[in-house]
Amino acid sequence: MSDVTRAVAAQPILAETGLVRGLGLFDATMIVVGSMIGSGIFIVSADIARQTGSPGGLLLTWVITGVLTVAAALSYGELAAMMPRAGGQYVYLRESYSPLWGFLYGWTLFLVIQTGTIAAVCVGFARFLGVLVPAISPTAWIVRPIILSSKYAVSLSWQQLIAILLIALLTVLNTRGLRLGKLIQNIFTSAKSLALFGLIVLGIFVGRNAAAVTANFSDLWTPRGAQVIEPGINALRSLVPAVTAAAGAFGLLIALCVAQVGSLFSADAWNNITFTAGEVKNPRRDVPLSLAAGTAIVITLYVLGVATAALSVIFGDAGATIMAVAIMISTFGCANGLILAGARVYYAMAGDGLFFKSIAKLNDKHVPAMGLVLQGIWTALLVLPRTRIRNAQSGVETYGNLYSDLLDYVVFSVLIFYVLTIAGLFVLRRKRPDAERPYRAFGYPIIPVLYIVAATTIMLALILYKTDTTWPGLLLVLLGVPVYWLWQKRPGGGPTGN
Repeated sequence: MSDVTRAVAAQPILAETGLVRGLGLFDATMIVVGSMIGSGIFIVSADIARQTGSPGGLLLTWVITGVLTVAAALSYGELAAMMPRAGGQYVYLRESYSPLWGFLYGWTLFLVIQTGTIAAVCVGFARFLGVLVPAISPTAWIVRPIILSSKYAVSLSWQQLIAILLIALLTVLNTRGLRLGKLIQNIFTSAKSLALFGLIVLGIFVGRNAAAVTANFSDLWTPRGAQVIEPGINALRSLVPAVTAAAGAFGLLIALCVAQVGSLFSADAWNNITFTAGEVKNPRRDVPLSLAAGTAIVITLYVLGVATAALSVIFGDAGATIMAVAIMISTFGCANGLILAGARVYYAMAGDGLFFKSIAKLNDKHVPAMGLVLQGIWTALLVLPRTRIRNAQSGVETYGNLYSDLLDYVVFSVLIFYVLTIAGLFVLRRKRPDAERPYRAFGYPIIPVLYIVAATTIMLALILYKTDTTWPGLLLVLLGVPVYWLWQKRPGGGPTGN
């Protein structure tokens, strides 16, 4: 008997699913922390600073993100303890409303949310590997851009190839069993958390610039050079004013709401542990605890570490190398957590007859290998399409990544699903008042209501000022409606009622 087989045999296997209960509290917390910390914290703060225009605005953006994230995690804890099954948020939406709502979440998760995030994180890994190995460049072409239309192309650079190889490597490793997947997660999450903590310490004690500290904190809230934020489409510009963070309370509110696109994306994926609840040893206790502890750890690190250029200032050129290594460790662990967790949602959907039947099967290591493989293939395909960007003045054409646009589109959609899921607390307390609830949402009903109000305010601001990236995200979700009905009509398709 192999070591892996012995390890699996020593862990409880659920008779009804075949999944292994192999995740303890530490493992679950590492999935929360590891899935949240990718490369976003290192790169989005500069954009947020331009939008808010002040050090105080930058910090407040991250504080708002932190409060929203922790509040949502505390609310999700009740649902996770009540329904500790594989699929997590998909299951909560299905049980709160109907199988359609669960499907729409799973559809969007597979199409863009999970796979697009994995693609972004893996390209981030390759991008910073390029700092160490300059030959790995976004313009070091293996297949030069093939023009598809005036806006899109497809290509394969060495940077893209490294990203695809990383997706393939982590997918294969996760098909070898939960024990290996969680080992990778624990090692890399611990390493990157320590690295981020070390960066914060160095920034405070080694690279402290008294003049900069005085300049920032003596004038914390005065916007300087704040970006003008205009309505997202021309039709709204006669009705909705362009604003900056300096334009009074309303301008600051809009700037903070728009800035949440970057900060919420950087703090997202905290809910991934709910996808793997069917593999947590004591899910009714450990999933809520890991949600609370993991989000609190990450948000604390984020708020303390918003200055991303600290190492470059402290160590000069060597700082760029240290930062590149830190981000590579971070993105490797983040991608592993996302890959591990995402497949469990497709597995749950397939079990309900709402995804390919083969995805509902586990391999001999008790993991949904076909779900992992399908997720890996689609993610790799998302790395290939490019957006064409032509400079109006110079005429020089550069190439962006299609998944970046897709992720901009779905931030709005992600908020919709978060609001619906937390509203599901109220629905399920009415529909199932006698259901076992080992953990009850902290601060209910006030904290869940405040989250719903705050998230809805952000969504309204995005509708008005980020219209061009809001409506495509909503369209992606709505496209799932006809797909759901078509899937139901397939032989053997449709919800099983489980």
